[in-house]
Amino acid sequence: TMDAVRAGPFGQLFRPDNFVFGQSGAGNNWAKGHYTEGAELVDQVLDVVRREAEGCDCLQGFQITHSLGGGTGAGMGTLLISKIREEFPDRMMATFSVVPSPKVSDTVVEPYNATLSVHQLVENSDETFCIDNEALYDICMRTLKLSEPSYGDLNH
Repeated sequence: TMDAVRAGPFGQLFRPDNFVFGQSGAGNNWAKGHYTEGAELVDQVLDVVRREAEGCDCLQGFQITHSLGGGTGAGMGTLLISKIREEFPDRMMATFSVVPSPKVSDTVVEPYNATLSVHQLVENSDETFCIDNEALYDICMRTLKLSEPSYGDLNH
């Protein structure tokens, strides 16, 4: 997916040295994202965050966009939020968190991942904007008249 971002129409918006990636994913498992796979990468990600923060004249806070259904967005995402909170305790933390829906995905562990994430968000986020995946799906069907919306349609 990172190669797709780099090669896509928005690839030029990102500095190449800001990309961080590992050898495997979290496999829809919050604990893998938070404690194992994500924990191995979080220091590299924090280095990128630190470097970008140092380039700011007046850093106000952070905005994180992530999904609460999978292992990476939910598990590693909340780990990253807690680490940023530790390092920048006096800065605002706002999250845009996509809430899973059985209508959009049939991954049975998504509700568990979301539940584990919400606790972390309550502890470490100043503002959390919940984005309802099912509502996005319904908008695509009713307003855009798409019979089977894809993730690309939901993200558009």
